[in-house]
Amino acid sequence: MGRGRLRIYLGAAPGVGKTYAMLCEAHRRLERGTDCVIGHVEHHGRPRTVALLDGLEQVPHRGLTHRGAAFEEMDVDAVVERRPAVVLVDEMAHANVPGSRNAKRWQDVEDLLAAGIDVITTINIQHLESLGDVVHSITGVRQGETVPDEVVRRAEQIELVDMAPQALRRRMAHGNIYQPDRIDAALSNYFRPGNLTALRELALLWLADRVDEYLQQYRGEHNIRSTWQARERVVVGLTGGPEGRTLIRRSARMAAKGAGGEILAVYISRSDGLTSASPKELTVQRTLVEDLGGTFHHVIGDDVPSALLEFARGVNATQIVLGSSRRKSWQYLFGPGVGASVARDSGPDLDVHIVTHDEAGKGRGLPGARGARLGRPRTVAAWLVGVLGPAVLTVLLRHLEDGPGLANDVLLFLFLTVLAALLGGLLPALVSAAVGSLLLNYFFTPPTHTLDIAEPQNLVALMIFVAVAVAVASVVDVAARRTQQAARLRAESEVLSFLAGSVLRVSPPAPQNGGATVLDALLERVRETFAMESVALLERAGDLEPWTCTASTGPAPASRPDDADVDMPVGDHMALALSGRVLPAEDRRVLSAFAAHAAVVLDRQRLAGEAETARALAEGNRIRTALLAAVSHDLRTPLAGIKAAVTSLRSDDVAWSPEDEAELLAGIEAGADRLDHLVGNLLDMSRLQTGTVTPLIRRTALDEVIPLALAGVPPESVELDVPESLPMVAVDRGLLERAVANIVENAVKYGPAGIPVAVAASALGSRVELRVVDRGQGVPDEEKERIFEPFQRYGDTPRGAGVGLGLAVSRGFVEAMGGTLAAEDTPGGGMTMVLTLAAEPGHVGGADHLAEATT
Repeated sequence: MGRGRLRIYLGAAPGVGKTYAMLCEAHRRLERGTDCVIGHVEHHGRPRTVALLDGLEQVPHRGLTHRGAAFEEMDVDAVVERRPAVVLVDEMAHANVPGSRNAKRWQDVEDLLAAGIDVITTINIQHLESLGDVVHSITGVRQGETVPDEVVRRAEQIELVDMAPQALRRRMAHGNIYQPDRIDAALSNYFRPGNLTALRELALLWLADRVDEYLQQYRGEHNIRSTWQARERVVVGLTGGPEGRTLIRRSARMAAKGAGGEILAVYISRSDGLTSASPKELTVQRTLVEDLGGTFHHVIGDDVPSALLEFARGVNATQIVLGSSRRKSWQYLFGPGVGASVARDSGPDLDVHIVTHDEAGKGRGLPGARGARLGRPRTVAAWLVGVLGPAVLTVLLRHLEDGPGLANDVLLFLFLTVLAALLGGLLPALVSAAVGSLLLNYFFTPPTHTLDIAEPQNLVALMIFVAVAVAVASVVDVAARRTQQAARLRAESEVLSFLAGSVLRVSPPAPQNGGATVLDALLERVRETFAMESVALLERAGDLEPWTCTASTGPAPASRPDDADVDMPVGDHMALALSGRVLPAEDRRVLSAFAAHAAVVLDRQRLAGEAETARALAEGNRIRTALLAAVSHDLRTPLAGIKAAVTSLRSDDVAWSPEDEAELLAGIEAGADRLDHLVGNLLDMSRLQTGTVTPLIRRTALDEVIPLALAGVPPESVELDVPESLPMVAVDRGLLERAVANIVENAVKYGPAGIPVAVAASALGSRVELRVVDRGQGVPDEEKERIFEPFQRYGDTPRGAGVGLGLAVSRGFVEAMGGTLAAEDTPGGGMTMVLTLAAEPGHVGGADHLAEATT
């Protein structure tokens, strides 16, 4: 059983008539005797669409219930069991009700196709997954139901159901699409003329690309190499020279003369990577091509004319535009040139245009101009060996009475030429070969002292000498260039390895090393790597917006890419600008990697900032939630007691005794004190959260503050030992009193009844410690830090015991004064709170006094 075939009716917007066209096709197939059924059709109550349902068999739907509502979806199993030849499935992008066989209707379609059933379906262009962002930018509506493009591309037939925007709006106004109560809103929002025109163009262009794919597939299957001139496709051959801009603009004018014309700019580089093209010029030309609506292509090929023609025929081009050769007249001795070769081999299906420009005939320079960079010492040595060496050798050989003979003379001169090639490359070797051949001819080839050659074998020897010299020099030149390239690639690999490692390493984007961020460090690395004066990462919000400097390093960074010596685009609205010198072509490859990494680091920093903001908001929300819980319960408990006592006192039905009245009044006072304490802690926590706590630091003696902090607890519940001999501490007396009061009240609350809490102070070196010791159940080590968090209460503490802010407020106040507050285990059981403060300067702790607490 083979796979079924898929036919899709594609529309630009709802209401263009996709469902109507699909039903008409079903009736045509029924008339031809095809077994055609309806799997699912959305007619939306449109009369003409409903009328077409007559005469078509519909497979019963499957009933589903979701959130108490009844729905009907296509029953895929019933369709497969029925096994029609063709099934109609409307709205391919529809999301099925939970409980269905598949989550999406396009998955139902895939199941039907796999079962060997042909499917006819419909879809709007806005439901293609790859176009979701584009449609959202056009209409402002984010599509929740999408279909993968690959599913649609696999269709055997895609038919566009088209309608002019004005006609579609008239259909809408006549009530042929939506109900009357939705017409005005639709016409003023989604169905605006601009939206419909843009969606229509999007559908046409997407389908045109699919047509090109089908055409290329057909031409490949039938091995068709000739061009089919369905529309104008102009291929522009670029060399990386300044004439490229002229060629691109000329090609754009040629393509604009015909409807649907297209520009394809192609640059062909050799496989060995040796090129004289300017990467910056190619970047400018790429941008120009894209601005004119064309595309830029980079092709590798050693035979430029053949590679250019192969590319042009591969894209079904109709015209090729080349520039007039920049070679000088004598350089045509080496061949006809690219333009002449392309014109000769293009055939009758490709028109070749040779465009004149200002650079024509000015020359492209000798091949040796891009030779190896061997260094100044080697170059000087090569010229000395190549020019002075033959002269010195001639003098030496002339002074010998019996010379070694012409053959050996040629070998000696050849040795000097090879040595010059090894040292300096091609040009010194060529000069050495020329000088050596002249000296051999004049002094050693009969007849001597003339440039005539009497014997043919001597002429052959000289010619072999020159040929070997040129060959060896060429090999050395290529080898030197390969060595230089290998060294450069090794350096590039090290830099790229550093970048890859920095991506993999998790490094915080927060400022480091005195305020420098990771992005600043990266830009500094760029500046050092390329020996630049300054580097700046520039960004702008849109094409017409001004550039802003996101990060920079070095003096006087560029404020615009045009002001920099080197600029590397990163996307559409970001660029890396370098000032100091113009980079060679081969350095821009690594620079592009740095630029891309800088964009990634910038995104990471911004995401980290947003995450920190979100964390702060989440913490604030947690605090507010806990605060509401505290207000709703813990604050209502004392209020309820106060309310009950006041109500009882005001009751006329009961005659209260003086003792009862006193007890009720005492309850009111206790409830009010408790409310005051809770509200005070809430206000203190709010001040700490907002950073508005400003301590008023003064020299203070602990024995003056600690007794005041114990006023809120029964005297018998605390044993105090704070010697008067303790050094003074620099604190805010009010904050210290509140902190100690909270700590002591917490210890009394959790300590066992009948065992007082010990409060003892001591001086240890340059600090003063206050220890609050209880004999309660204690706190495990893993929970010791948690008890200092706001709204945290340990164990099975009853809800009315407080809101869990006392220790959090105490630690906040102590840290605001420069001290610390920590929890330790009490030997023998319980917990000890250790409050540490800095002693006043000048205190000597050699004879520290340690107060022992009795329990």
